Amino acid sequence: MKTPRDPKSPAKLDSSGHEGHRGRLRERFSKGGLAGFHDYEILELLLTYVFRQGDVKPIAKELLSKFGNNLASVLDAPVEKLLEVDGVGPESAKMISFVPRLFESYQKSRWQRQTTFSSTASAVSYLGAQLGTERNEVFCVLALDSQNRLIAIEEVQRGSVNRTAVFPRLVAEASLKHRATAVILAHNHPGGSPTPSAADRQLTKKLRNMLADLDIVVHDHIIVAGLDQYYSFAENGGLE
Repeated sequence: MKTPRDPKSPAKLDSSGHEGHRGRLRERFSKGGLAGFHDYEILELLLTYVFRQGDVKPIAKELLSKFGNNLASVLDAPVEKLLEVDGVGPESAKMISFVPRLFESYQKSRWQRQTTFSSTASAVSYLGAQLGTERNEVFCVLALDSQNRLIAIEEVQRGSVNRTAVFPRLVAEASLKHRATAVILAHNHPGGSPTPSAADRQLTKKLRNMLADLDIVVHDHIIVAGLDQYYSFAENGGLE
């Protein structure tokens, strides 16, 4: 079977018998979202908007095979690596790479009007949108006013996939710059468990004591892992 290529001209009507399959994929999505879809079917659905005709299932399965049978690994793959897959050209590679970038922007945009943190859950939801898709460790300070309204979120340090060095002086500078009366400290564990390390615990204690000397309250230090896993020092007695 001939593998379709990125289109270079307007599509002609698909007479290969695959149009019905495409239609069924889109109908399933319209009725129930992506519930029940296999990873290769999600990629198939995406690729139908690049390839106007032809069977894209082999390309979807080859992408998964090359990148560890994991949808996230396909979406996170560099464009140059995607181009190594037979049938994937510049347009389809750019479309695949665009999806996670779009999702990151969407998540952040959802929270632009979130101004007050009334609970750990509200802070976790906000941080999941900000840090949940980051590929490297990032340490942030959420500067709050006396009503727990967000003044600013500032990235203090950016590290590697599993480590970032945090300088307390930079945390203090960020807090003072925004005239915060309170802060929520936050960082992420990309692709791993949100459980804090011994270094995380030591840093939390050090920052809490340092900021207390500046009359700035540390409400919490939250570690997020992905979009739905987190650890709150406040919930677990780590700020006592």
